[in-house]
Amino acid sequence: MWMKLLAGAVVACLSAASLAVAPAGLDKESCLKCHENKHDKISVPVIIEGEEDERELRQIDTRKFAKSVHSGMQCVDCHKNVVDSQKNHKLDKNAPKASCANCHQEIWDKAQQDGTAKDKPRLELVVRNIEAYKNSFHAKENKDMPGFPLAQCDDCHSAHEFNVPPKGSERRTAWHQTIPDTCGAKCHEDQLESFAASIHGEEVLDKNNAKAAVCTDCHTAHDIINTSSDTFKLANINACGRCHEEENKSYKDTYHGQVNRLGYTYTARCVDCHDSHGIRAIDDPKSKVHADNRMKTCQKCHDGKKMPKATEGFKTFAPHANAHDFDKYPQVYIATKFMVWLLIGVFAFFWLHSGLWYFREWQDRRQGKPHHRIDTKGMQLDEEKHFIERFHWGWRVAHLCFAIITMTLVLTGTTALFAHSDWAPVVAKAFGGPRMLGLIHRVAAFLFIGIFLIHFIYVMQKLLRDRSFRWFGPDSLIPRWKDFSDCWGMFKWFVAKGPRPVFDRWTYFEKFDYWAVFWGVNIIGWSGLMLAFPHVTAEYLPGWVFNVATLVHGEEAFLAAVFLFTVHFFNNHFRPDKLPPPDVVMFTGTQSLREFRHDHPAQYQRLVDSGELEKHLVAAPSKAMHTGSVILGLTLIAIGLVLLVLVGVGFFST
Repeated sequence: MWMKLLAGAVVACLSAASLAVAPAGLDKESCLKCHENKHDKISVPVIIEGEEDERELRQIDTRKFAKSVHSGMQCVDCHKNVVDSQKNHKLDKNAPKASCANCHQEIWDKAQQDGTAKDKPRLELVVRNIEAYKNSFHAKENKDMPGFPLAQCDDCHSAHEFNVPPKGSERRTAWHQTIPDTCGAKCHEDQLESFAASIHGEEVLDKNNAKAAVCTDCHTAHDIINTSSDTFKLANINACGRCHEEENKSYKDTYHGQVNRLGYTYTARCVDCHDSHGIRAIDDPKSKVHADNRMKTCQKCHDGKKMPKATEGFKTFAPHANAHDFDKYPQVYIATKFMVWLLIGVFAFFWLHSGLWYFREWQDRRQGKPHHRIDTKGMQLDEEKHFIERFHWGWRVAHLCFAIITMTLVLTGTTALFAHSDWAPVVAKAFGGPRMLGLIHRVAAFLFIGIFLIHFIYVMQKLLRDRSFRWFGPDSLIPRWKDFSDCWGMFKWFVAKGPRPVFDRWTYFEKFDYWAVFWGVNIIGWSGLMLAFPHVTAEYLPGWVFNVATLVHGEEAFLAAVFLFTVHFFNNHFRPDKLPPPDVVMFTGTQSLREFRHDHPAQYQRLVDSGELEKHLVAAPSKAMHTGSVILGLTLIAIGLVLLVLVGVGFFST
């Protein structure tokens, strides 16, 4: 497209250029008598590496020149410094040398002065290309030939033959095939040799496939930059992706691709695995990703020095696995289906549960229905001063640590999971890059698992020593039939088909929250360990495990984050009877008798009937304790909601 626009702009140049007859002996016919390709080559003196040498001038093919867009111009329209027709031209040092850029810039400046620039969008494109070229790698000075750039317009476009055929024509296909030769034959010979033997080269040079990639598809045309720069490396991924869309998408779902999306280039890219100019088909024995060569390719990066050495399972990892090709990637297909239905099932049930609960409590409040009350006649209780202890300090500390660590895990983990979003690169940069993000994520994960194990060991040893503890009693967190009955009863209450269930010490949704941690620690934890120590995992397990572990780790983490910041927040802070938030029971450890009687009436009644209620009563928390708990609670809720927004933006962005 850019070639076609350039050609149009050059045609516009003809109308603006001087069409006056050239001075005697300097018309193009006279010039061609010496410079035509039928005659001997002409050399001019140049200084190369400080020494005098000669440079051959390009000869003109009159047939091609006659068909070019510049055919209507005189030679001296460009070569203005040539002032005579002698064998060794006398050059006017004050006149500008032939310059494509200067010529088109002059025409554009004149168009702006005349007010006709808006009618010449193609010419504007040419000027933008000129600016891009000036900042490109080609525009840098050639150290071997001071005063000359590494490449100039005429090296690629051949000003005397420039004539891009119409798109879709047979001549366009033939012209497309010349691009590798244009770049390679003159300057990049080694790269051309590799390209010619590659699958891209076969498609272009042997099969005349005009859609196959050539040099300009990967390196661009005018703003060519150093291939070792991060800018090029990042853009090169997208260049490959323009043709290989499915492979590009699946690559970006891997850790390598996530780091790349965040704006960093230290992980493997397309060229690291497939090569750059010498890309071959996967089943080609010379391909770097052929089964026999794949381990060697992996060990270029995973060499045992900067990173642990790649082990056997690496070569069966599928960096382009997708969830819709069962025949090729059955494990990923099945894991994806399972996770999708798990997410749908959990969110559908609990969001419906929360929505109906909110509606029913809102209705009851509007109608002025009182909460269930228990007779405490004869008991000397001051409901404003007496609170009941719900959580020991150890539970509260563990909960606070879990909350902070979980939010850290969500932020650092979803930054990689949603690396494509606008906010993720900003967060990554703020943390010092993906490496630091990964380190913080792993430290937080080990802290989470550590606290979980301490809690589990503490609870188990305490329960096992308590001979009177009833494992399926009202004080146990183990689910029992009453929990299922209470859940069913709640849905009946939601739709006014029955009374609200009378909850005991632990409600069914509190038990779900508790046991969900066990599920999450195992699913997220084991998959995370596999990914954190890939060389150990790959030593014993096949490579597809990485694909499944990556999928499960990310999806389960997404489920946990959204559940926590929607359902868990609603159940504990945003129900109408909990407003305004927060509920500080998990920070103070205590709950007012009024709240306790409303939330856990069955336990309250048991304690009243047994006369044990007063044993559990404590003084109300101090004003400072309460205020601090409210501030802490609101802070954590605010952070959680911000994380929820970020996760939502990442999920819905493309």
